[in-house]
Amino acid sequence: MANIEYFSHSQGVQAKTLKFITNVLSPSGMGPLKELESHIAPEALNDSAERFDAPKCHPETRVAVQDDLYSWIEHGDADNPKNMKWVTGPAGTGKTAVMGSLTDRCKKSGFPVASFFFSLTGSIGRRTKTAFVATIAHQLAQHRQDLKDAIAAAIEADTIVFKKNLHAQMETLVLAPLRAVAGESHAAYRGVIVIDGLDECEVEKVPDTATTEARAKSTRTNEQDQLEVLQVLYQASSDPIFPFRILVASRPERVFREFFNSESNPTAFAQKLDLHEDYNADADITLFLEAQFNRLRRRHNFPPSWPPPGAVQTLVENASGQFIYAATVIRFLDAGHRVPPKALLEAILKMEAMPASNPLEHLDVLYSHILNSSPDPPRSVRWIRSIMELNAFQSVGSYASNIHLLLQSDPESNEAEHLLGNLHSLIRIPPPSDQATTKYDFYHKSLFDFLNTPGRCGKLYVESSEIEVFVCDAFVRACADCCNARFIYPESFLECLASLPNVSRLTLWDATSKVLPTPASVDWISPFVRRKFIEGNQVFERLVKKAIKEIKKDFKSSQLNP
Repeated sequence: MANIEYFSHSQGVQAKTLKFITNVLSPSGMGPLKELESHIAPEALNDSAERFDAPKCHPETRVAVQDDLYSWIEHGDADNPKNMKWVTGPAGTGKTAVMGSLTDRCKKSGFPVASFFFSLTGSIGRRTKTAFVATIAHQLAQHRQDLKDAIAAAIEADTIVFKKNLHAQMETLVLAPLRAVAGESHAAYRGVIVIDGLDECEVEKVPDTATTEARAKSTRTNEQDQLEVLQVLYQASSDPIFPFRILVASRPERVFREFFNSESNPTAFAQKLDLHEDYNADADITLFLEAQFNRLRRRHNFPPSWPPPGAVQTLVENASGQFIYAATVIRFLDAGHRVPPKALLEAILKMEAMPASNPLEHLDVLYSHILNSSPDPPRSVRWIRSIMELNAFQSVGSYASNIHLLLQSDPESNEAEHLLGNLHSLIRIPPPSDQATTKYDFYHKSLFDFLNTPGRCGKLYVESSEIEVFVCDAFVRACADCCNARFIYPESFLECLASLPNVSRLTLWDATSKVLPTPASVDWISPFVRRKFIEGNQVFERLVKKAIKEIKKDFKSSQLNP
């Protein structure tokens, strides 16, 4: 090593072995592994805090299903050695519970596991494909130091990898690092990647502050993004270097049926597993209900004769193989109503569905019954639908406390508890101490499907346009309250106003002409008016800009002359 100048003025120093360590930082200033961590969706992991009460299989239920899947992970299919398998079934058949319990079992057995649980009702990272590959790579890096080092080196070599498409990310962050450590034996490194709820993956929403041209380019559909994830997984599973089995769970939607079609791709995938067709869930649902009734009986000191004879069998028949029905019944009995569980169960058992045209008929009747237990069902449904819309925006404004401030007819009232207090079996309501940092969450996507289908929810159906008007009215009311200084809103609530979807032109004009700005509100009005429906309508855009200019002028004047 010639011409070392670090010690050029030193004397009597002998350097036998020198080791130079160079730390390379990404453009963001972070090390490569920190950069990777900043691009993952930690909420999508099976053991994330967001999934702390996610459904898991009740002890002694779904044993056969879990055993079959675990055996495939461990040994594969001798006659069809493929690394990718589809687990499917209609809404409510327990796919998420099975995948969650199976992931736990694999971890306890020492299998390297990576998971990603998509969720339409979860945080933004769980609803889109954006963080998918990075999240998988981050988990794989935790299992082997040499692989972690190889992934870090790959990020150092390609600092914009997170801006590339999923195929490029999979190659750079997973497959290339696996090749780099291929000298090690992969035989002992057999693991599994578990993907749940891929049918709930949505296309990423383009920010409202984006240009019209940028939004025009965003013409992808949910199905296209779901297909891209499937293709990326198949890309990995087909590579000889890839040592993992891949389990994908979803509803049997068209994109999945076509992708996993055994006729068009007879040798590409392991045999699918259909929870509804391949297994009789009645025995497992019976076990679950009996265990839960035993718990309720002990909790309320009910006699051994409760529930009445035939009750469990009736509920099992009503469930039609849908675990979500049984789980919703128990949550309804457990929700702490002023009405005792005995009376609630009696009411459920007396419900009559129309002649069954679909297996969710009894679930629809149950949802209707629970929603109608609210003191004001139509307004409760408007709240629920509005929460569903507002939850789609990644903003502190969509936390529960700000939802309350926006939707309540009186910001100092407790309308949320009045309307939603009886609906704890359908929606997770954060405790008061957590509402400033936690969103509302829904137990199951089937509630969305129910409320969005007129033929299923009947008189409870509300047109999407009515929800837009409901949210717009709330927006105008909040603006008027700010104007009158009747109620002091926190700044995080004002951020919520900047994220409201689909506000009509007339309502926006009314709102901007009424608002008396505060230092916080001046900042959010401008991006708010750059909504899709404004751009392209130059006359209206000029009117709104003129209104904002006048509002800001009035604000400055009020500051100078308080």
